[in-house]
Amino acid sequence: MERREEQPGAAGAGAAPALDFTVENVEKALHQLYYDPNIENKNLAQKWLMQAQVSPQAWHFSWQLLQPDKVPEIQYFGASALHIKISRYWSDIPTDQYESLKAQLFTQITRFASGSKIVLTRLCVALASLALSMMPDAWPCAVADMVRLFQAEDSPVDGQGRCLALLELLTVLPEEFQTSRLPQYRKGLVRTSLAVECGAVFPLLEQLLQQPSSPSCVRQKVLKCFSSWVQLEVPLQDCEALIQAAFAALQDSELFDSSVEAIVNAISQPDAQRYVNTLLKLIPLVLGLQEQLRQAVQNGDMETSHGICRIAVALGENHSRALLDQVEHWQSFLALVNMIMFCTGIPGHYPVNETTSSLTLTFWYTLQDDILSFEAEKQAVYQQVYRPVYFQLVDVLLHKAQFPSDEEYGFWSSDEKEQFRIYRVDISDTLMYVYEMLGAELLSNLYDKLGRLLTSSEEPYSWQHTEALLYGFQSIAETIDVNYSDVVPGLIGLIPRISISNVQLADTVMFTIGALSEWLADHPVMINSVLPLVLHALGNPELSVSSVSTLKKICRECKYDLPPYAANIVAVSQDVLMKQIHKTSQCMWLMQALGFLLSALQVEEILKNLHSLISPYIQQLEKLAEEIPNPSNKLAIVHILGLLSNLFTTLDISHHEDDHEGPELRKLPVPQGPNPVVVVLQQVFQLIQKVLSKWLNDAQVVEAVCAIFEKSVKTLLDDFAPMVPQLCEMLGRMYSTIPQASALDLTRQLVHIFAHEPAHFPPIEALFLLVTSVTLTLFQQGPRDHPDIVDSFMQLLAQLHLLQALKRKPDLFLCERLDVKAVFQCAVLALKFPEAPTVKASCGFFTELLPRCGEVESVGKVVQEDGRMLLIAVLEAIGGQASRSLMDCFADILFALNKHCFSLLSMWIKEALQPPGFPSARLSPEQKDTFSQQILRERVNKRRVKEMVKEFTLLCRGLHGTDYTADY
Repeated sequence: MERREEQPGAAGAGAAPALDFTVENVEKALHQLYYDPNIENKNLAQKWLMQAQVSPQAWHFSWQLLQPDKVPEIQYFGASALHIKISRYWSDIPTDQYESLKAQLFTQITRFASGSKIVLTRLCVALASLALSMMPDAWPCAVADMVRLFQAEDSPVDGQGRCLALLELLTVLPEEFQTSRLPQYRKGLVRTSLAVECGAVFPLLEQLLQQPSSPSCVRQKVLKCFSSWVQLEVPLQDCEALIQAAFAALQDSELFDSSVEAIVNAISQPDAQRYVNTLLKLIPLVLGLQEQLRQAVQNGDMETSHGICRIAVALGENHSRALLDQVEHWQSFLALVNMIMFCTGIPGHYPVNETTSSLTLTFWYTLQDDILSFEAEKQAVYQQVYRPVYFQLVDVLLHKAQFPSDEEYGFWSSDEKEQFRIYRVDISDTLMYVYEMLGAELLSNLYDKLGRLLTSSEEPYSWQHTEALLYGFQSIAETIDVNYSDVVPGLIGLIPRISISNVQLADTVMFTIGALSEWLADHPVMINSVLPLVLHALGNPELSVSSVSTLKKICRECKYDLPPYAANIVAVSQDVLMKQIHKTSQCMWLMQALGFLLSALQVEEILKNLHSLISPYIQQLEKLAEEIPNPSNKLAIVHILGLLSNLFTTLDISHHEDDHEGPELRKLPVPQGPNPVVVVLQQVFQLIQKVLSKWLNDAQVVEAVCAIFEKSVKTLLDDFAPMVPQLCEMLGRMYSTIPQASALDLTRQLVHIFAHEPAHFPPIEALFLLVTSVTLTLFQQGPRDHPDIVDSFMQLLAQLHLLQALKRKPDLFLCERLDVKAVFQCAVLALKFPEAPTVKASCGFFTELLPRCGEVESVGKVVQEDGRMLLIAVLEAIGGQASRSLMDCFADILFALNKHCFSLLSMWIKEALQPPGFPSARLSPEQKDTFSQQILRERVNKRRVKEMVKEFTLLCRGLHGTDYTADY
């Protein structure tokens, strides 16, 4: 096959004949790719070379590039091009040329057995691809033939070279199978064929691995080859001899990594659990590694300990159920479990002195799940055996979770500290899970240890030990209901006795108190034991996150029991806010905490506290409103507005958020008179307008202003009513001057809550008409410049409560001042936007609007006049202009058109699909006709319409029947 001009691939390989893919040009392009300093030239060369690889000429130049006088980079490209031609364009190769192609590849592999290793590998991959394409019919004994050919004595290459080349070929064959593009039915046939061919591979591998004269490089290659083959799900019993040989090879440091990989891959096969007898034989082999493991740990050899741990965990994690089922072998499995426990508790601090313990955590989940899945009698037996193991595990995990000494921790990098934090989160999750098995006894166990630690004078005090025990408590209390635990009162009593001289310990104390906030709500007498600690910690910037989040939890859960402490909490909070101790996000949390706290007070008390709390900020805002806008002013304004927003988010004297918690909740009498938040908002309304007048063109400030009202509306609901007229007026002025998305979002919120109230409808209607008019003007100027506004406007149009109002009292669309036609046309435009949320909102608008076309005259008229335009936009989207993930939304519009405008749709769809090439050049007239008939027939089943649209869009995109569609 030296001359390839007439070679397969001349037709349909996909490169333009105008491109001159000669050997010389390929070499020039490769030189440019590797050595040209100009990145643009490199990119052009790479693009050209990719075209060259798939061109018909590749059959010619590939072999020439493999000539001995070429450098390895050029030879490598030739070998890669051959692989691409064989793997992707197999159907172009005439069957009478299979044998010569195979022979040439064997010749080249033999030649490169003593040449460049990277070129050898690519040639092996090419031959492997050819073998997979020919198996099983055209080349039934491919693997056996490979073994025979490379063992022939008459080869010019030395025995070791031939052996290594054969092993490379056998290694890449299963790997190529895993990534091959074989059709599914062929893949099954080839897999079966390869499973049979194991008989030609494994005896050879065993012989080479057990042969004392085999050099280390050969034995390493054998292990890699075995590792590759076992991933074809070879029966575990067929691998026994090789697995045992791999265990023996673990003693050789050069072969250690390859042996670990081979053993782990063999053990981890999904099918391996069927071979219980083989698994039972593996347990002694794994247990036999314990001395090597101890030596590695003692010598600080992290790689060896890591590798042995991987083997033990692979056996335990993948097969715990199968091994637990062998009750008569319970002691050997328990020994394996104890070996994994040793790995979990391996000495040193993760990730600095050890990286092994984290490998074991999933095993403990799996083992527990398997034990708890047995029937009651068997479960009781295993509970008896393994409960002590899990109590030991808790001790080990809490020891591993301990911080190092302050001095040592100071030398850790930020990356190491972050890895340790994540590791502790994994430990926390494991402890939470273990609670399911150990129950209340686990909490008692932790409490007893903490009590002894804090009261004993014999042992030297260790803050690390105290912190770890508290961390264990916190891990469980965060997600498990501990309200009925009899040890929590004792724990709350112990917390004030902890000598807190360390930031990490103080943090954990705070988080533990936060985790117990629900318990405190049921036992309010204990609040005073821990609240002073939290308020004291608020003043420490290093405890910012833990102290503020804990106070927020206490204020949320215990608000009805906090009035006696309210003055103190507000005073301390005010103090830290004024001193600017905390970062912005923590300041916002603190305001939310105060909102919860104030919600439970009498209205007079709320107003008094609000006055003292926000007066300094209002004064500051007044001062800032007078100044000329600049960046630092802006930050201060946004910060103050943010504080007010967060305060109003949780200040809810009507206790809307508690309604779902049932009638038994202790509620205060519903207050009479105006809501305190409304009182404050009315007082500062003029000031906010003044700030806006100077910052109207700044989206961040406008957003911050809108957030105050939006969060207040969400919290107060109907209580916000007194503010509706003036807020609508302000929003209208804002949006008319400089349209911004945040103003539309606030309008949507107002519509959501107040549009159905007759008393509030006039200002809502006026605002809706105004923002619609302004937005329509924007659409005329060019909507692509304002994607956020278009998105928010479509969300407003699709607003559920707006459309409910439309159904019950459709004044918004009956109003003469509303240009329904323009709104409709803008929504059609929005359907063509690339942003998915905008398209979804637009589709939502149409699916709610179309059912109204019979009830609302103006809607019916515009659908009659412009419905065809809507249909064409929908068909264009289905034809390929919109993401496939949005097809259900467009199907909804088609369904609504069919259901509510059938006679119009039946006329429009035939006309729209008439032009050739619309909505896709890939469609035949018959396919378009079938689609239109299918749609028109289906007026009841929306799911069927969605299926039709999905199938039609695949035809439009040329994807119908391809593997690619399986992912969707």
